[in-house]
Amino acid sequence: MSHLFILLCSIFFLSIPSSSQLDELFYSGFNELNTNITLSGISEFQKNGILRLTNETSRKMGHAFHTSPFHFKNSSNGSAFSFSTSFAFVIVPEYPKLGGHGLAFTLSPSIDLPTALPSQYLGLLNASDIGNFSNHLFAVEFDTVQDFEFGDINDNHVGININTMASNKSVAADLNLKGGKPIMVWIEYDSITTLINVTISPSSSKPRLPILSLKFDLSPILHEWMFIGFSSSTGLLASSHYVLGWSFKINGASKSLSLNSLPSLPVIKKIDKALVIGVSGSSFVFLVAMILIVAYLIRKFKNRDVIEEWELEIGPHRYSYKELKKATRGFKDKELLGAGGFGKVYKGTLPNPKIQVAVKRISHNSKQGLREFVSEIASIGRLRHRNLVQLLGWCRRRGDLLLVYDFMPNGSLDRFLFDEQNQKLSWEQRFKIIKGVASGLLYLHEGYEQIVIHRDIKASNVLLDGELNGRLGDFGLARLYEHGANPSTTRVVGTLGYLAPELPRTGKATTGSDVFAFGALLLEVACGRRPIEPKAAPEELVLVDWVWDNWKEGTFLNVVDPSLKGEFDEIEVLMVLKLGLMCSNNVALTRPSMRQVVRYLEGEIDVPEVLQAPSSSDDDQVFDGFVNQYLSSSSFVEKGSNSSTVGDVNASFASISTLPLSLCIE
Repeated sequence: MSHLFILLCSIFFLSIPSSSQLDELFYSGFNELNTNITLSGISEFQKNGILRLTNETSRKMGHAFHTSPFHFKNSSNGSAFSFSTSFAFVIVPEYPKLGGHGLAFTLSPSIDLPTALPSQYLGLLNASDIGNFSNHLFAVEFDTVQDFEFGDINDNHVGININTMASNKSVAADLNLKGGKPIMVWIEYDSITTLINVTISPSSSKPRLPILSLKFDLSPILHEWMFIGFSSSTGLLASSHYVLGWSFKINGASKSLSLNSLPSLPVIKKIDKALVIGVSGSSFVFLVAMILIVAYLIRKFKNRDVIEEWELEIGPHRYSYKELKKATRGFKDKELLGAGGFGKVYKGTLPNPKIQVAVKRISHNSKQGLREFVSEIASIGRLRHRNLVQLLGWCRRRGDLLLVYDFMPNGSLDRFLFDEQNQKLSWEQRFKIIKGVASGLLYLHEGYEQIVIHRDIKASNVLLDGELNGRLGDFGLARLYEHGANPSTTRVVGTLGYLAPELPRTGKATTGSDVFAFGALLLEVACGRRPIEPKAAPEELVLVDWVWDNWKEGTFLNVVDPSLKGEFDEIEVLMVLKLGLMCSNNVALTRPSMRQVVRYLEGEIDVPEVLQAPSSSDDDQVFDGFVNQYLSSSSFVEKGSNSSTVGDVNASFASISTLPLSLCIE
């Protein structure tokens, strides 16, 4: 009888679920002492019971995961359980209408995300692990920045992301996600129908229809045990991301949340600081105080930032003149990186977070006026690609116009090609740089919301980061127009040797003229020679002609940069030389597009065996005029530089000296 009693007791206790196998949670507010949540990054529990994931600090991320994992499958090869969650969040942007960047509800195999990045990666992934099946990551993002690299539909959308930041499916939110008001969210997964539903509402009442649905079996994605929580990040612009309450349930409906019972954000009132001066003192004390106040106001007026209404509507981040002056040590000559017709570039260090930047200070008498400056920060400033120099922010103080860029520690490509005292690049490094620049240029031509014509592609405008990745910079001459539209006629600008022959005749910069300049860059990198070399023999004066002559004679190896000492991949060199000749064709219609060029470089298609000669055309006569003007004028040639440029055709081809925008040399 006793044995039977023991057996029955054992069966009873084994039938009780283990306390470690959680199947639900409910938080109607967050208390640091009574919550089982692990925070990382800049996330914090606030005294009012609100979970704050990020604040108004740029380029930061915050995580909040339930400390114990949840059981999502019975076995590693089993089917994922159904689950549902609901939570309330608030996004308060640093600047009205400009979010940065968003938050995501996340299922992750680990609480620790050591390689995750802020900005467009939302604190979840980085550039190298996007799309990897080994991520085992499920996320529903509430994104307030449109990132073209990941195909975002707008800057106010909801998306379902599986192992990547490019949403498997997304939809424009019917609510303003960054409006500073609470938003309720319901996320449900049905393991029978394998349907994921996302529903949002400004109230506690759940709408009948979801805003987003995706049929996807999560069984291969989820581990047997997974952590649940939230991830958020800021970029150039920042937002405070808050979670007010949260419930979750495995194999059932999560408990309902009521906005009325959740903590609310306090009303933030900004009160201007005022100096309270006692007037009851002696006249002497009062006089001294007034003198000090006047002196302070004069100094403040001298260094003040005059902010006009239009400046509040554009991005990216607006720096104060004071912090840029401090970052560059008062724009001292010791921090000077380069100078040209558009102004000077200084090296600077910004605190919080501590990063090195390049600050371009546009001179008072610059030809690049306020309208061009606004165009650059409003349009070019939204470009995002790993092979473009990123515009971090800007500043305007009376006549001073300042742009802040990523600092490129290895400087410009031309230093590595032509500076005898600098180390030479291997062929592997050169080929990597070529492919990077091609990828960035393809993004400008086809991947952005408008077509961007760079108009000044050359070795001195290709900057190299710490890993010698090529990034295209200096958008001071860039022009934008809508897809499908014809470019307008403008003055001819660019650098001799990279300038397409049709430009002096048509005055229209096109994607084809950019391709021509890229072709010159290809030959320049492979041959270690500038497109036009005044000191060379007559037959070697124009690089493309010299390469073509050797090509016809079957001696193409004679043109390869001798500093490589024969250590290169002949197949890759041959392809680059062919592409250089194809892109440098005088007839614009025969040049490949940048999409074709990228496919050639990636080995997706083979370069044609037979090449068309850089044929002569009517444009050659005009182009020869540029060459003759160049050779006859010493003012076009700067010692040790290839930054000579061609100015307005109607102004006797006057020279305009342009500045490699981020000539960042340590």
